Amino acid sequence: MTYTIASECIDTLDRSCIEVCPVDCIYVGLRKSYINANECIDCGACEEVCPVEAIVSDRVAKKDETRSVFMADENDFFHTTLAGRNAPLGDPGGQTDLGEIGVDTPFVSDYNAS
Repeated sequence: MTYTIASECIDTLDRSCIEVCPVDCIYVGLRKSYINANECIDCGACEEVCPVEAIVSDRVAKKDETRSVFMADENDFFHTTLAGRNAPLGDPGGQTDLGEIGVDTPFVSDYNAS
């Protein structure tokens, strides 16, 4: 099991989840944060502190079509080349040293959160 961040995070970016993540697996795009499923240890700390209830387990997301698209999108964030970058992020081993990515997937960039 891992966690995913859905639409409620778009344009909110509270960052409480980042502060409690013990393995530094949550990365900041421009409009939304993304969890690296390969780095997540499934502790659930992020889900507990999210003030907008954007973070859910993959088991919950898989059963909800509006959230399941964000699972695929998070995979894209790490495994496709984002605008302005030369290569996919892959599994960088933590966002602290990398810093904010400052770009989102096309899905999130074009997402109308209203």
